[in-house]
Amino acid sequence: MFAQPGDSFYEQVGGHETFMRLVRAFYEGVAQDEPLRALYPEEDLGPAEVRLRMFLEQYFGGPHTYSEQRGHPRLRMRHVPYAVTPDMRDRWMRHMLAAMDTLDLPEAHDAAMRQYFTRAADMMINADEDGQRL
Repeated sequence: MFAQPGDSFYEQVGGHETFMRLVRAFYEGVAQDEPLRALYPEEDLGPAEVRLRMFLEQYFGGPHTYSEQRGHPRLRMRHVPYAVTPDMRDRWMRHMLAAMDTLDLPEAHDAAMRQYFTRAADMMINADEDGQRL
């Protein structure tokens, strides 16, 4: 697929297929990371994979399926039940950046997505390393 002038960021990076590959690679890492995996209450990571893919597609200019099905993202609020420590943030980032490495995106798009993931992950921290809420 070749991006056209006026295409959304979502379309420019390859649309649905790109986000499917990204999120699948991310959760392959999460599944092998016992402390991070413990933050996901569902036995199967499939539902979490779908939710993250829909969220990212919407955030980066794709379909609004996430909001249509789940309402406003309220990212930080949805994570309140979980102690997101700096270590958990680092683990999440390790797997997301590794997943980004599996994509062959134009440099500017790659950098924009990595910057977003860094900002979002930093914002999610709600506990210190001992699990005490901030």
